[in-house]
Amino acid sequence: MVVGVTVSFVFAAERRQLILEMVRANGAVSLRELARVVQTSEVTVRRDVRALEAEGLLDRRHGGAVLPGGFTRESGFPQKSHLATAEKTAIADLAASFVEEGEAIVVGAGTTTQELARRLARVPGLTVVTNSLLVAQALAHANRVEVVMTGGTLRGSNYALVGSGAEQSLQGLRVSKAFLSGSGLTAERGLSTSNMLSASVDRALVQAAAEVVVLADHTKLGTDTMFQTVPTDVITRLVTDDPPGHDDRAVTELQALADQGVQIAVAGAASGGGTGGDPVPARHSRRDVPLPGPRRNQVHGTAPQLRTATVLGEQPSAGDRERERAARVADLRRR
Repeated sequence: MVVGVTVSFVFAAERRQLILEMVRANGAVSLRELARVVQTSEVTVRRDVRALEAEGLLDRRHGGAVLPGGFTRESGFPQKSHLATAEKTAIADLAASFVEEGEAIVVGAGTTTQELARRLARVPGLTVVTNSLLVAQALAHANRVEVVMTGGTLRGSNYALVGSGAEQSLQGLRVSKAFLSGSGLTAERGLSTSNMLSASVDRALVQAAAEVVVLADHTKLGTDTMFQTVPTDVITRLVTDDPPGHDDRAVTELQALADQGVQIAVAGAASGGGTGGDPVPARHSRRDVPLPGPRRNQVHGTAPQLRTATVLGEQPSAGDRERERAARVADLRRR
């Protein structure tokens, strides 16, 4: 539960001070939660967060605000677990549909991969290799799933095993798929994280897999952090959620990733929250975007265009921009 104080009405200065106190107390807070606590709209909160960022008091992230620190700062597990929880649930539900009985896979550390692990407990004959204590814990009582843990040194901030011990234990390993999350994802650099040790282990996990599946909610799209883990041309598939109407940058990033050959699977919003062992069902659909652009040994071709045209010289209205955004997302879904 996010630490906060409920108020009936606050002026801008008081509201921003409260927002700052919430971010300092939690490390990271979603815009939705901030709006709920200060009882105003997300548009107003977004404006407040921009003003606080301009003063160097916090950093904006898609869908939330975090303590200042730029590329080098990484929020811990308690802070990350409060961001985009419904989206992570929907993503985990959809990602689990790509795992078949009897497969051997690797699953990296992260709050989204932890949600995935809870769903994998139902897949019989599965072998899961992981460096995450949280993933292993989610699968501990699954009697038809074998869990193999790497060695390494424990990072308390995300309950992951890192270091040379973890990397060496992955040498010679070969599995069908790797499921990874990170701190940011861009078409230019691919998946990235803020911690060097975590990045190094994630790269070792990728080397062990025939296919790489990235789990990233829309708040991470367009965000670039310090250490690259998976280059874009190595990512086979991205499982993400449907970006909100105002998030044009996330939609643009999805287009750019599809242009570079990443298959895009978009999950719908979860139908409810929950804790404990059994996951809450989510409304989701499996909408893959085929490899549209040059990739590995693929023949170079023309990438598909998802953008709709506007009349030359006319300025698009807010309704036009929303229809264009919806059309671009719809095209991603159809393909």
